[in-house]
Amino acid sequence: MNTAAKGAALAREKLAQAKADAARRGQLPRSEPRRRSSGQRRDAGDPQPFAKAIRDLLADRGWERPVAMGGVFGRWHEIVGPDLAAHTKPESFEDGEVVVAADSTAWATQVRLLAATLVRRLNEELGDGTVKRVRVRGPGAGPRQGGLRVRGGRGPRDTYG
Repeated sequence: MNTAAKGAALAREKLAQAKADAARRGQLPRSEPRRRSSGQRRDAGDPQPFAKAIRDLLADRGWERPVAMGGVFGRWHEIVGPDLAAHTKPESFEDGEVVVAADSTAWATQVRLLAATLVRRLNEELGDGTVKRVRVRGPGAGPRQGGLRVRGGRGPRDTYG
């Protein structure tokens, strides 16, 4: 017997021995080859692709819309363009209303004029009907932080009155 024949005989013997060992342990080898199915079936405990696991988690918790809005807030510069983004920033989103803060009254007016376009553009990103209204907050609309006050009445050089 040549070397190749001896190697093949030895391989068949080892395979038969492995099959017999598996049968004793109750782990019989498959009688037919594995088939790949077009639809993947997974048990609940099987690992999943990370992106699918995140999508499922967001859907289960009802976080899809807030996360999408956070993505819009993070990409504000890309969505509205560099000029508008330099003078505005989105502040909140609730019940279909996006609140946008402008750094000057001129930019607040500009955003008000562009509100319908902005609603359309945001709905392209988030899905139709997600954003219904854009409310603009100008620079003086925030909470006041005190103001200038003179303590103790008149100053030493007060000549009026």
